[in-house]
Amino acid sequence: MSHGHLAVFSTMIANVGLSDEPVKSAVLIVDDHPLVRLGLTDLINAEADLAVCCEASSSPAALRMMRMCPPNAAIVDISLPGINGIELIKIMKAELPKLPILVLSVYDEERYALRALRAGALGYLTKSEALGEVLQAVRKVLKGGIYVSPEFGEQVLRQSIQTDEEGDDSLERRLSPSELEVLELFGRGLGMRDIASRLEISPKTIETHRRHIGRKFGFRTTAELRHFALGWVDLNDREQP
Repeated sequence: MSHGHLAVFSTMIANVGLSDEPVKSAVLIVDDHPLVRLGLTDLINAEADLAVCCEASSSPAALRMMRMCPPNAAIVDISLPGINGIELIKIMKAELPKLPILVLSVYDEERYALRALRAGALGYLTKSEALGEVLQAVRKVLKGGIYVSPEFGEQVLRQSIQTDEEGDDSLERRLSPSELEVLELFGRGLGMRDIASRLEISPKTIETHRRHIGRKFGFRTTAELRHFALGWVDLNDREQP
């Protein structure tokens, strides 16, 4: 949290009941890109009913800020150094079960939205959406509503029906968010140490994820896993609009 945001938020709290101005809902922003945080802060602080109380570039920092000044809502990115956004949401909801969380991610809804909602988020928005939708989404989750695109809402309903009838054994359901992230980076051609550096975790942890992925899908060697990952990433890239 910057000293400026803390001062503004402290003043906002101190003035509750002392003026006719509406009380603003405090929003925590968690994103590892400074320009994204700056843009969201400017957007939100321009609203009469919202204010950014804290910013964080990583999951540990987000948890510290949340404990220091519990927000009314949080905007969380999926791709964060170390603990990813999905795992962060689970921790945040364990500590603040009623905290409304909106995910704002570069990843399309098909890949992570359902995981985010299952982890405890109330909304999912891609960074390609119009900025005005961020405000609409924040206000909806603050009221306890769920915010996803109409297309994704229909897709989830169809998947739910199909799962009830046939069962769902998709790759995205069988792997944890961390395992899925590691698999994707293998598919992008990165080696073990490169993946560890990118995710800011130890090579030993990457090896553990690799073993778990191999066990779930029957891969006997790293080469088999890498071959599968390359094909999976290539298929996903070709399916993107």
